[in-house]
Amino acid sequence: MAVIEVSIIPLGTGTPSLSKYIARAVETLQTEEGIRYEPTAMGTIIEGDLERLLISARKMHEAVFDAGVMRVVTVIKIDDRRDKISSASGKIESLKRELKH
Repeated sequence: MAVIEVSIIPLGTGTPSLSKYIARAVETLQTEEGIRYEPTAMGTIIEGDLERLLISARKMHEAVFDAGVMRVVTVIKIDDRRDKISSASGKIESLKRELKH
């Protein structure tokens, strides 16, 4: 299972508030099967099969255009670990364990 972070930046919206555009992007994940997601202050974490995640990221990107934005920058970070199952929550737990040392 892969973990990706998707950050979407709508440009030229005429307002500094972007939440309505980001909401449109995150809404696309509500109907995606086989993935888990968590919106954060700076992006959305998505977990699942890498191919499905990339398709989902594309849908998020397109949803912002569908909301009327003429330019969208999307940044995707991929963590695709093949030696064991990985998850966003597992990564946080590992960090917490290290911080206790």
